[in-house]
Amino acid sequence: MISLNDVYHIVAAIIPLYVAMILAYVSVKCLKLFNRDQCSGINKFVAKFSIPLLSFQVISKSDPYKMNIKLIGADVLQKVIALVLVAIITKVRSNGHLNWIITGISLSTLPNTLILGIPLLKAIYGDEAHVLLAQIVALQSIIWYNLLLFLFELSTASQAHVIQSSEVTGDTEARQEAEGIDEREGTKSRTPRRRKIMMILSTVGKKLLMNPNFHATVGGLAWASISFGCNVKLPKVVDNSISILSDGGLGMAMFSLGLFMASQASIVACGTRLALLAMFLKFIVGPAIMAVPSIAIGLKGVTFKIAVLQDNNWLACSIACCAGLLFVVGIIGNAQKTEEVKEFYAYHMDSEILLLA
Repeated sequence: MISLNDVYHIVAAIIPLYVAMILAYVSVKCLKLFNRDQCSGINKFVAKFSIPLLSFQVISKSDPYKMNIKLIGADVLQKVIALVLVAIITKVRSNGHLNWIITGISLSTLPNTLILGIPLLKAIYGDEAHVLLAQIVALQSIIWYNLLLFLFELSTASQAHVIQSSEVTGDTEARQEAEGIDEREGTKSRTPRRRKIMMILSTVGKKLLMNPNFHATVGGLAWASISFGCNVKLPKVVDNSISILSDGGLGMAMFSLGLFMASQASIVACGTRLALLAMFLKFIVGPAIMAVPSIAIGLKGVTFKIAVLQDNNWLACSIACCAGLLFVVGIIGNAQKTEEVKEFYAYHMDSEILLLA
């Protein structure tokens, strides 16, 4: 069982982060210290400097030649299982709405490894947790968050098509004119599905090129390969320049999330039912579908505990619930605001506040 000493280390690692988030929330909601433009400026600073540099620092100090293949395999299988399950359930229950697939995958499989996971698990399991989680951070930034970005763009394109179709249908004259158009002409005017997918991929590619966190992740992996392969280190002046900004990345990320929460009309925008659903996906479904492939692949000991985070760490779960639930259910409640949520994910690709527990 978890010891009192572990409890102390958990609290010491987590509470300061939530202090920063609550301070930001109170500053906007109660004290009115920041307006919307100022909040946007702070968020952009965090997104374009603090988080990318923090990602670079974490990834560049992890040896890519000692990757835990079993851990990576379990993580990939978890995402595949979640995608299949969420897609099936969404198709049956919600008429296949893509926003719910995005939300379900995010809640059940994407922990906030960089912001909350590393400080928490390093306090419990030591440096081994930092090394393993750095590998997960790299995988998330390069593959999984980019997959979400693709799904966001696909959802936006689908919604635009529905709106355009409804406008044509709503216009009587346009409808009558459309009925008289030759079928072959109508076929030619339709955008082929292949072209639509290529346009979405092009949009995602452009967004990736403008995403500093993606560049930081790739750069971190490249430098880690050079550093550990050739036994070289960054010049001290460069390392210190990165550290001075990245060291404050955790606090600034939580502060930014507090500002985002305060800018919403309601924290719990979805009601009790969807809040409980979010809890179920995050704290029950997520660990379960991670445990299954972890056991099947053969993860054991500390590596298994780090992968699943269910070694009786209910205190950590409780702490995460208090603030994490309030944030994510707000995202669910505003699921139709695709552009707003998509922009937030583009800026905070590894700053999700919930802890997979």
